[in-house]
Amino acid sequence: MQNPTTTTLGYALFATRWLQAPLYFGLVAAQGVYVYKFFKELWTLILMCVGGHATETYVMLAVLKLVDVVMIANLLIMVIVGGYETFVSRIGLQGHRDQPEWLSHVNSNVLKVKLATAIVGISSVHLLQMFVDVHHTSRHALMWGTVIHMAFIASAAILAYMSGPMVAHTDRAHADRAPAAPDTPATPAHASGPQGHERGERREKPDPETPAATPVLPRQPGPDFDAEARIRAAGFPARKLLEDFDEQHPRGFDRETVARLGKADFVTARRNVVLVGPPGTGKTHLAVALGIRACQAGHGVLFATAAEWGARLADARAAGRLEAELTTLDDHPLLIVDEVGYTPFDPAAVGLLFQLVARRYERGSLIVTGDRPLGRWDEVFGPSAPALTDRLAHHADVVRLDGDSYRTRRATSAWAD
Repeated sequence: MQNPTTTTLGYALFATRWLQAPLYFGLVAAQGVYVYKFFKELWTLILMCVGGHATETYVMLAVLKLVDVVMIANLLIMVIVGGYETFVSRIGLQGHRDQPEWLSHVNSNVLKVKLATAIVGISSVHLLQMFVDVHHTSRHALMWGTVIHMAFIASAAILAYMSGPMVAHTDRAHADRAPAAPDTPATPAHASGPQGHERGERREKPDPETPAATPVLPRQPGPDFDAEARIRAAGFPARKLLEDFDEQHPRGFDRETVARLGKADFVTARRNVVLVGPPGTGKTHLAVALGIRACQAGHGVLFATAAEWGARLADARAAGRLEAELTTLDDHPLLIVDEVGYTPFDPAAVGLLFQLVARRYERGSLIVTGDRPLGRWDEVFGPSAPALTDRLAHHADVVRLDGDSYRTRRATSAWAD
């Protein structure tokens, strides 16, 4: 059990981060000053050009000064947006077309590297101004300007180099907390999926009578040691790839949507994926394959069945650390909940799964597989189903897979032979 006094003190200390909010508003005011300075310099340049008093060197220096002002303004907006997102509160731009790509995975290391590279760019402009106006710049100023610029470059390179081991260390820490995948997973009686697409089945050799898959899905990225560590930590029951999915087996599914999901952009946008269909149509295969793509894209992933998630959260609640467990799961941008509907849930488990889905809403991604459409989830979750599915489906791609069980078809064929 956590000490209530310690918990309250921790929350109070964490709440002091809001003291930084006025600092970011001050930077917004400073950005307004730079806007004024930009137009003042631009107006002066226009007057000089119209009056015929602007030489080529003057125009070049004036333009470089404008570029310098814009770059410093960009530096300010990076500090304002990135710093506020990292140190104060999240900015709700999930899925918006104008969301900066770096904002989805912003942290102190990313922000430091971006600021360092921005400073190098600003220093380059200043140094270029000095060399353009070299006749009016002393040798002493040129030497120290070059030395300072090289120092900025060296510091940015060191920060960029150090950010790699820091990220790897974070991934290893997450891996230590994640449940390890069993070496030889058992095959549950209700597992489903073509060619062992669903969890627990061993990879089989391709059937020569099975038609080849249509090359619609994007190719798998090259090997990455950090990605392999994330894949091992995810707890996948087997390694399933999009390239191995037999697209000819399901009678119907949205190939274009699956191909788009294979880029793992839905994790960055904090969107969900719901895969529904009868047993044996390849839902778990696709869930694992998309999870592997997310690992290769740099995201932490955890895989478990719905029953296993319920048991994990129940154990955490019994130990008095449910909130800590949910906070730990927040470190993983993608969670996969497999086999919803295969086993009944008691009201306590339904409540825990609802807490998990509600916690992830617009904060992290979920991939959920189930044997029935969302409209029938009341058969599984009872009265909580409308609220749960509302949060799950609000920002989600729902992929329906229709067809007969691949394993049943193979067994029937083998019996006929």
